[in-house]
Amino acid sequence: MADSTLLHETQDALGPIRVIDYDDSRILSFGDNDEQSKILKAAPHIPQHTYVQAMLLVLLFCKPKSAIVLGLGGGSIIHSLRNFDAAIKLTAVELRPAVIELAKRYFQLPIGKKLNLINDDAIAFLAAGDHKKVDVIFADIYTAKGVETGQLSPVFLEQCTNLIKPNGYLVLNCWKEHSQNRELLADLQQHFTHVNACLTGGGNWVIFASQSPQLLGTSALKSQAQSLSQQLGFALERSLTRFGPWI
Repeated sequence: MADSTLLHETQDALGPIRVIDYDDSRILSFGDNDEQSKILKAAPHIPQHTYVQAMLLVLLFCKPKSAIVLGLGGGSIIHSLRNFDAAIKLTAVELRPAVIELAKRYFQLPIGKKLNLINDDAIAFLAAGDHKKVDVIFADIYTAKGVETGQLSPVFLEQCTNLIKPNGYLVLNCWKEHSQNRELLADLQQHFTHVNACLTGGGNWVIFASQSPQLLGTSALKSQAQSLSQQLGFALERSLTRFGPWI
């Protein structure tokens, strides 16, 4: 491992929050041996974690004009979406005020009129239901212990459904073991006609739920993925080969 520098450390009711600097990258950590976010300092729009790369597969099927990101972290998804299309209206919901401040201070978060930062519990935010419907909801709510269980609840999924446009997508970042969770699949199928998933090389299970069928054939998808990869700055094909219906 390259030499590292602890740039910042703070503590809140949920535990430690650290910013760790390396020569070419920067990490947000919520605990020992934990990487919540990682950016390449020279190119923060290129996601360094395979699960973020996988979540961006949704851009093959949907060209969002608006999106909600539940769980800000260091803002990796925000960076990539802003690079993809500067006009997308983004709302990021983050529980921990310190995380928002550190994302601004240390992770080059692209602040602007098109980004609405909300300090709130994502579950409470969804329950309020007072946000306009969006094209995509990215749910990436993690603690140092793993996936926030509320992100997998039937109520959460229903509330997400209520905020997604008819042709929109819910993108859920989970762990590999959730691929065996038949109850979660059944709950998703109650609200969405099509449920696909991608198992990443890093052991994440990324779920894509929508009412819209995936219309492109394999060759057309590969071609589109190559084109989109050039725009995003990384190879989408690696994730695409692991993508398919969750059955």
